Amino acid sequence: MELGVLYSGGKDSTLAALLLEEFYDVTLVTAHFGISDDWTHARETAAALEFEFERLELDPDVARDAAGTIREDGFPRNGIQQVHLHALERLAEREYDAIADGTRRDDRVPTVSRAQAQSLEDRHDVDYIAPLSGFGRTAVDRLVEAELEVVVGPSEEIDRADYEAELRAIIADEAGPGAIAECFPDHTQTYVTGVLE
Repeated sequence: MELGVLYSGGKDSTLAALLLEEFYDVTLVTAHFGISDDWTHARETAAALEFEFERLELDPDVARDAAGTIREDGFPRNGIQQVHLHALERLAEREYDAIADGTRRDDRVPTVSRAQAQSLEDRHDVDYIAPLSGFGRTAVDRLVEAELEVVVGPSEEIDRADYEAELRAIIADEAGPGAIAECFPDHTQTYVTGVLE
């Protein structure tokens, strides 16, 4: 069965893909708005892990709306959630038997409720799988440490292909670079470079 994993090149979506590859023909799918070429970082990781890779172009209006939400709220949670649900909708429209993401049990954002998952499945005749939904952050970190080569650092310095990078670019373009610090708390990101031997 064909499965598309919504893929950022980070540890969670990489681990999700590795857990599912025994059961599905996995393609890593990076969603982007065409604002930057950050999606190429995920393509490099997919190649290093020997997974098929595709890009998924999202509606730029959704990115602008999400950036506006982030600026209004003063924090990224609702804007990133909005983008993630849009990306899952677009992924579900593709010709996959199943779709997946790297959401964990204790994630604050993005999340997918049971009702949202069932609606997605019913409307698109696709299975939605969240293989890390039973894993807490500590369990994920232990598995990643044992299995993956990962670069970790401040969000603004790590090569990655998640929504945040493009949303930051929109906010900086609209309100100046200082607006990013007003909306995004300091946090670290991960970028997977390979599998440990």
